[in-house]
Amino acid sequence: MKNKHRPTNVYPADLLSFSWPITALVSISHRLFGVVLFAGVAFGLYGLEVSLSSAEEFAALKLLIKSPFGMFVTWGLLAALSFHFVAGLKHLLMDLGIGETLEGSRLAARLTFLLSAVLMALAAVWVLQT
Repeated sequence: MKNKHRPTNVYPADLLSFSWPITALVSISHRLFGVVLFAGVAFGLYGLEVSLSSAEEFAALKLLIKSPFGMFVTWGLLAALSFHFVAGLKHLLMDLGIGETLEGSRLAARLTFLLSAVLMALAAVWVLQT
């Protein structure tokens, strides 16, 4: 028997109404932050090129990084790096056979969010101090 209330099409807006397990949220976030880091490499290479072109360009880039927008971008890249790093360690541990059960993977996902949140907060403090 077919369920008459089953949707035939799932639209992107429908994805927000699903109840995602925490393990799926960590996996999706790991991939999204990887894309952010890949885009951040372009910013970093551009900043390196500008900083090496002349002393004036270096000073201008330094002012841009010290601006609120520059500090937000810097923190965002550090936040992406911290989450991607912690989630990558979780995957490496799972490759070694640690946390492969459903309960273990849920605990690892919670720890991933917790540890990366601590690293993101430390990154914010570091960016604001420099």
